[in-house]
Amino acid sequence: MELNEITGQIISAALKVHTAIGPGLLESVYQTCLQHELEKAGLVVRREVALPILYDDLRIDGKFKIDMLVEDCVVVELKCADPILPIHKAQLLTYLRLADKPLGLLLNFKVLICGGE
Repeated sequence: MELNEITGQIISAALKVHTAIGPGLLESVYQTCLQHELEKAGLVVRREVALPILYDDLRIDGKFKIDMLVEDCVVVELKCADPILPIHKAQLLTYLRLADKPLGLLLNFKVLICGGE
C-alpha cells in the first residue's frame, strides 16, 4: 500500500472520529477510536510504540512513545491542544528521525472542524 493511500485513510478515519464525538475529550479516547476505525479498514496499527534513544554505546528505554504507528511506516501523533505549538511539530520530527520512518501526521482533535454553536 502506498504512503498516500495510507495517509488518506488515516485522515479520513480521524475526520470520521472527530465528527462523531467532537472536540474536548482526552487524547486517549481519540486514540482508541482512531485505532478502531483504522483496523476496521484493514490497516495494521500499533499504539504507544516505545522509541529507545541510542547514544554512543548507551540505550535509553522508556522515555518516549509514539502515539500510533500505522502499517509500520506512518507515525501518528495525536494532540488535544489549542493551539498546536512548535514543540509539538518538533516532537513529531524527532520521532520520525529516531524511528527512521518516512512520514508522520500531527492530528489535533481540540479544534472544531464543522459549524456549531
